[in-house]
This record gives sequence, C-alpha cells and structure tokens, in this order.
Amino acid sequence: MSARRAPGRIRVGVSGWRYARWRGDFYPKGLPQRRELEHIGTQFDTVELNGSFYSLQRPESYRRWRASVPPDFVFSVKGSRYVTHMLRLTHVEQALANFFASGILALGTQLGPILWQLPARQAFDATTVEAFLRGLPRTTAEALELARRHDERLRDRAWLDVEADLPLRYAIEPRSATFAADDSLRMLQAHGVALVAADTAGTWPRFDALTADFAYVRLHGAKMLYHSAYSAAELEEWAEAARSWADGSGADDGRPRDVYVYFDNDARGHAPHDARALAALLDGAAR
Repeated sequence: MSARRAPGRIRVGVSGWRYARWRGDFYPKGLPQRRELEHIGTQFDTVELNGSFYSLQRPESYRRWRASVPPDFVFSVKGSRYVTHMLRLTHVEQALANFFASGILALGTQLGPILWQLPARQAFDATTVEAFLRGLPRTTAEALELARRHDERLRDRAWLDVEADLPLRYAIEPRSATFAADDSLRMLQAHGVALVAADTAGTWPRFDALTADFAYVRLHGAKMLYHSAYSAAELEEWAEAARSWADGSGADDGRPRDVYVYFDNDARGHAPHDARALAALLDGAAR
C-alpha cells in the first residue's frame, strides 16, 4: 500500500495592497502608507503583486517589499500587460527579458507563481500559446539568462542575480471560453501551467480544470464584478474547493496541490475582510 501524500498548502491573500478605502478600516487608523505591506504580512501569508502588470518595477522596490514581510511569506507576481495585452503573446522575448531583469528575481525563495492575465479578445490559438509557453524560463537560472538580454531601458537598474536555482510556477487567466478546449487544457498540462479559476460575477468564463501541480484562484466578486462582498455560504464553497484541491480529493488524478487564493473585490474594500474570513474557515486545514 502506498503512503498517503501530504496535502498541499493553501495560501490566502489579496491582489495588491495600496487602496485608499482600506485605510482606517482594514489598515489601522494612522498607519503610515509605507507600513501597509508590513500589516498585510501580519494578516496573510501571501499577496498578489499587481503593480508589475502596469509597468516595470525596480529592484529596490522588490527588495523593500520582501524585507517588509515574514520569511515564509510568498509574492505572486502579475506579468506585464505589455506582453499580454499589447504584444498579445507574440514576439515577446525582449519584453520577457526586461520583465525578469526588473527585480522579480530579488524575491528569491519568496517568489510564488507568475500570473499572466489575458484580455477577453485573446482567443486560444495553439501556435501562439505554444510558442509563448515554450519561451517562458522554467527555473530562476533560466530566467537570469533571459534577463541578461535586457535592453537599454533597464541599463543601470537591472537585477541580475539569483540566490539559488529554483523552479518557476506560472498561471494563466484567460477570459475567452476558447481556452476550455481540450487542446488548450492538454497544452497547459504539458507545460505545467495552472489555468486560473476566476470568479467574475459571470462577466467572463470560469475554468475549473487543474492543469498544474498547484491551483490558482482569483475572486473578483460573485454578484458584482470587483464590488460585491462574498457571503458566508459563498466563502464556504470556495473553502471546500480549496480543501479538495489541497488534499487531492477534488482532482481527477488524486494528487494533492498547493493552492493560492487571491481576493480582488476591492472596489468597496471587501477584499481583505473576505480573505480573512476564508482563511479563518481554512484554519485547521492544509494551511
């Protein structure tokens, strides 16, 4: 009889942390803005870093963010929209080199999955997606080699160092139903890339297929995109899903997986409160 595999770890956090509505509510009144991430680190064990989606960040920022949180805290990093929304996943080698040179590797052992969010107009095209996935570095050492090919925009501000050669994890959040096709799922599985389970109040399709050795969940709002809070019943449903993925009972292959859950329903300040509520439901589970 084979030994039972240990469950994966479930991490719960929020997408971003710089929100005015959180001040004096989730953040204690009078807390300096420079200490907001530090407060996040006392409440959660992960955060989704989303500033990297809008522009290339700087190495000193990544180093400062890492120093603000406990050593076992994990940062998921949102990939550049220049890659996903402007280049549309094609001819991206230079953009990827700049992205990896911008300081992401300074997160070291605290670098979690890298998320690629696609625009709704991006339909699944096997040639395009296969080429993109093949071009992604699979380890930090490969990412460093790619980062060394950065262009002049990162001159004198590139981070070109790694603490150790570690595997990289990727998640992809499509917003086109075409990514539910069997060809898409097989391709993501072959590359070990997680298909994001996103709750978007019905605005975009929800995908529940497990295509990697971890699961990635983004909760944008069940009833009103970015605005609505999650009810106790809705949170319990997500808690049960996370538990089943972590212990393998909810996976076709029966394999336990790490699970990353991020709340993005921040328009009315609900995200951190919902994240704390879900984390409380999961206490005593695989966390």
